[in-house]
Amino acid sequence: MKVLAVNVNTNEHMTATIADAARRGAAAGTEIVPLTPRFGAGSVDCAFESYLAAVGVIDCVLAYDGPYDAVVLAGFGEHGRDGLQELLTVPVIEICEASAHVAQLVGRSYSVVTTLQRSVALIEDRLRVAGLSDRCASVRASGLATAEVDADPQGAARAVLVQARQAVEEDHAEVICLGCAGLAGLEDAIRSELGVPVVDGVAAAVRLAEAVVGLGLTTSKRWTYAPPEPKPIAGWPLTAR
Repeated sequence: MKVLAVNVNTNEHMTATIADAARRGAAAGTEIVPLTPRFGAGSVDCAFESYLAAVGVIDCVLAYDGPYDAVVLAGFGEHGRDGLQELLTVPVIEICEASAHVAQLVGRSYSVVTTLQRSVALIEDRLRVAGLSDRCASVRASGLATAEVDADPQGAARAVLVQARQAVEEDHAEVICLGCAGLAGLEDAIRSELGVPVVDGVAAAVRLAEAVVGLGLTTSKRWTYAPPEPKPIAGWPLTAR
């Protein structure tokens, strides 16, 4: 099985972090192919950068030359997932929904600990649209931008632990979801400190992708994710690769 693990920003170091997390989570025999968009923001921390990332991610996946069985979008939000589902038949799974699905299998309530406060509403909205918000105890911000998480993993671990502890003690969360692909790798340290399950969305998305492929399922093309009607789109596809 081959899974494309797509970074939603253009930071190659973070792509390597995502690839490591995906490979840790993958079953034996699953090949992880990390991809980085050729354009977009170096880190995605707001709605504008997220919409820009969506186009970059779609361009990146469509440019990949070779067969694959599933796509994992390693951005905590939509980032082009719905658009790719219209264009592809293979499963397309993003880490926000994946982590929430897995969290609800191992606890009644969960909290997300993410980067900046401005990202909280975006995550809350995504969970609500996906029908995953009822058991979300809280979405908390560590106060660190995505680039800061990448530059200072130890500082990120400390900041995330503070918020995760408050989520468990004050919000009564039973599971913690790491709300940024760049936080992958912190789950063991936080789990040992707090004594609750901690879900890395990248690993969760890879495992769910393997399960969906293993069940022989593909994206439904009835109604919502039917292919776009053929029509000219100015400047698309992007040909200068």
